[in-house]
Amino acid sequence: MMRSTFSRRNLIKAMGAATLAPVLPQLAAAGQDAPKPWWLGNGMPQESVTTPKIACAIDVRNGVADEAIRNVVQIGVCHVLSNGPAIPWAANQLQPIVDKLKAGGVRLGNLMITGFPNVVYGRPGRDDEIDKIRQSIQAAGHVGLPVVEYNFYAHRAMEGYFEETGRGGAGLTGVDYERMKDLPPLPQEGAHALDEMWANISYFLKAVIPVAEKANVRLALHPNDPPFPRSRGSQQIMATVAGWKHLIEIVDSPANGITFDCGVTMEMGEDPVEVCRYFGSRDRINHMHYRNPHVTVPYLKYDEGFIDEGDVNMFAVMRELIKLKYSREVYPEHPRAIDYDRERGSIRGYPGGGGYAGDLYDIAYAKAMLQAALIVERTR
Repeated sequence: MMRSTFSRRNLIKAMGAATLAPVLPQLAAAGQDAPKPWWLGNGMPQESVTTPKIACAIDVRNGVADEAIRNVVQIGVCHVLSNGPAIPWAANQLQPIVDKLKAGGVRLGNLMITGFPNVVYGRPGRDDEIDKIRQSIQAAGHVGLPVVEYNFYAHRAMEGYFEETGRGGAGLTGVDYERMKDLPPLPQEGAHALDEMWANISYFLKAVIPVAEKANVRLALHPNDPPFPRSRGSQQIMATVAGWKHLIEIVDSPANGITFDCGVTMEMGEDPVEVCRYFGSRDRINHMHYRNPHVTVPYLKYDEGFIDEGDVNMFAVMRELIKLKYSREVYPEHPRAIDYDRERGSIRGYPGGGGYAGDLYDIAYAKAMLQAALIVERTR
C-alpha cells in the first residue's frame, strides 16, 4: 500500500507556493532573481522608515528614567509617545528628553498637548492660549518631534465607563450611554452646541496650522471617545466620521490631520478599513490607535475587551496601513486589567484598564499583525 504524503507541513508549503506562483515567473521574465520564500530563511520582516511603527506610552514630563527606556526596548519597541508638559513648551525643555531617548535607541514620535480650555470653549483668553500653542509647536519642530496630538472635547463622557469581567476574571471596560445621558453640564464647562464647537476649532486651526507647516510638525486630533451624541449638555464635533471628514476640510493641509482610531471607528458602527483608506489616501492620518471593541449598539453601548476578541478585523486594518504606506506610530492602547498587574499595583486609568503586562500583550499582538501583514505584502 502506498503511504500518503499528506501532512499539515506539506499543506502549508503548497499554500505558500501557490501564493508565490503568479509572482515568480514575472520576476524571472524581468531578469530578476526570484526571492526566497519567507519560510526558507528570509526571516521575519522588521519595522523600517516605510512601515508603521509600533509604539507605547511613557511619561516624559519629569524627565526620562533609564528603567522606562529599558522597559520598552526589551519588548522590541523603539517609538514612544507621552503627555506633554504644561504649555508653552520650549526647545531647551524638550531637547534633553529627545536626546535621552535617542541615546537609548528610542524615538519620541508624539506629544499630547493640553491646557487650553478657553480655546475649546471660545472664551476670553483664547488668543493667549493659542500663542502658547504656537510656541509649543515651534519648540516641537526645533527638536524634530513630528506629531503633536490634542483633544477638543466639550466634555469627555467617562461617566459612561464601568468595569466588566472578561475571560479568566480579567477586567474589561464597559461603556453605556444610559449611565450618563441625563447628567447636567458642569459649571466650569457649560453646554455647547455643535455650530459653536465647529466655530471654535476653525478659529484654532486657522491660527496654528500655518505655524505647524513651517515647523514641519503635524497635528493629530483624537476623535471623541466615547462617541456619545451629547455629553453633559454639549455636542461633540469628532463623534462621527462625517465630523472627522469636515475637520480636515477646514484647513487643507497634511499638518491638519487626525488620530485614526480603528476602535472608535467600530464603536460608531463604521468600517475601520474603509475609513482608514479614506483618511490614509489623503495623507491625513497623523497618528494611529489600535484597539478592538465589541459593539452592542453603535455610539451608545460597547465594551473594550482584549485586542484579539473584538469586532474589528485587526489584520485587515494593519494590511491597509501598509498598502497606504503609513509610516508613523501605531499605538496599541487601553490594555486590559489582568491579575499580574493587579498584584503589582500597576493598574492605571479607567475602569477595567490595565498596566505594563497588559501593554505587553497588546504590543506583542500588534507586532505580530505587522509582521504577518508585511510578509503578505512582500509575497504579493
